[in-house]
Amino acid sequence: MSDKITIFDTTLRDGEQSPGCSMNTAEKLRVAEALVELGVDVIEAGFPIASPGDFEAVQQIAREFGDRTVICGLARCRAEDIDRAWEALRDAERARIHVFLATSSIHRQFKLKMDKPQIVKAAVEMVQRAAGYCSNIEFSPEDAARTELDFLCEVVEKAIEAGATTINIPDTVGYAVPAHFRRVFEYLRANVPNIERAVLSAHCHNDLGLAVANSLAAIEGGARQVECTINGLGERAGNAALEEVVMALRTRADFYGCHTDINTTRLFPASRLVSGITGMLVQRNKAIVGQNAFAHEAGIHQHGILQERSTYEIMQPEDVGYVGTNLVLGKHSGRHAFRDRIQALGHTLDEATFQRVFDDFIALADKKKEVYDSDIVALIEDRRREVPEAWSIQGFHTSAGTGTIPTATVELNAADGQSHCDAAIGDGPIDAVFNAVERITGIESRLEDFQVRGVSGGKDALGEVSVEVTIDGRQFFGKGISTDIIEASARAFLKAVNKAFAQRESRTAEPVLEVTRGV
Repeated sequence: MSDKITIFDTTLRDGEQSPGCSMNTAEKLRVAEALVELGVDVIEAGFPIASPGDFEAVQQIAREFGDRTVICGLARCRAEDIDRAWEALRDAERARIHVFLATSSIHRQFKLKMDKPQIVKAAVEMVQRAAGYCSNIEFSPEDAARTELDFLCEVVEKAIEAGATTINIPDTVGYAVPAHFRRVFEYLRANVPNIERAVLSAHCHNDLGLAVANSLAAIEGGARQVECTINGLGERAGNAALEEVVMALRTRADFYGCHTDINTTRLFPASRLVSGITGMLVQRNKAIVGQNAFAHEAGIHQHGILQERSTYEIMQPEDVGYVGTNLVLGKHSGRHAFRDRIQALGHTLDEATFQRVFDDFIALADKKKEVYDSDIVALIEDRRREVPEAWSIQGFHTSAGTGTIPTATVELNAADGQSHCDAAIGDGPIDAVFNAVERITGIESRLEDFQVRGVSGGKDALGEVSVEVTIDGRQFFGKGISTDIIEASARAFLKAVNKAFAQRESRTAEPVLEVTRGV
């Protein structure tokens, strides 16, 4: 059996199904590019039949990256799903169709209303249909962890006979525990006669907090592909976190005897990118990519680290591309030094974006005594635009204090170059700014979430504000940075507003289909 573990990333499909985490096509292309740089073996780019937007994203990703890695599209066991998936994938040199059908008794009885022979017949026919388009076919018996083992073996055997080259075993509802899940894989290997003709895969959800543990147990049981997402993003409690699976295999290679082809120095940048686009902030104590992952406060730990890092660190920050608060440049630093630092941090910018980031850096250096790597990364992320700017901030003024009514005057520039100014009151200066922006743009919104964090240390730290708002019944995320929290808040709110405008413009007469979202 091979000791190479295939990393199948489903951030753009299963991860995007997490409430509030939907991405537009431009954002998906950015994430796909990061996944290619990370070295993932398979990118599940979406569910083409689900909506025109999903189809477009899969098609563009297939065209742009299909010669560098395998691009996968999801399909139910329905002819129209499979045909639509292939239409989106056909331009990729390396394409995979992922077909799924539920097999557990509870799904057979209550969702599908199909008996066992009907399930087997549908699986065989649709795998054969998919295999008529391409040779790389994955089949998933949805809710496999709760499927009777003898029936699971029957379905898997027939799917392989029909042309499936990868058999994915999903723990769809996060029901499994490690010992149980390992036994499922061992049972399949022992009881499916043609099992060696396919790669076994694991797809675990985190409802009991066991997604990574179950994925690793599956590897012990014979799985050679793991399906996972950046930051563990996904429905309900999420999926197995890619960065945790990969680093567990690397750090404990002595135990698992397996490896991946992941460029681990790109893990932290990929985590930051997905968090910034989706608005799902990474908890401080998150393994591998959390803010505290390499922090040591206890005196005895600090002493040990100073003597020998391995006393309290089983990984080093540079292993995962962690960007801390190393002091870098000042306002007298030149463009060449700044460009070198950006490249050292793992970012490649076009000339226009570089100039905007450099201008922001000079402005920030005038306000701060010390500029850190983390500040520069924040500036880069802030300047990368996924949607056209229908509105931009020209200036604002606020007035607030004890015994006064908070007011804000805001001036915005429209896309046509016209300047618009209005004023509003609010519960505080930030609320007043939001109200003034709404008056100018004509947008009505409801603030769902508002978070502030310091990008680096010190009283003059660059502040990062994240907002989530509901506009037109949809959730939009925005992030802004500034040493002035009110300005950062205004920029974050306006980014969410611009996304809403872009969404309005991109709507077509073709509705989103209501479909089961998969494994």
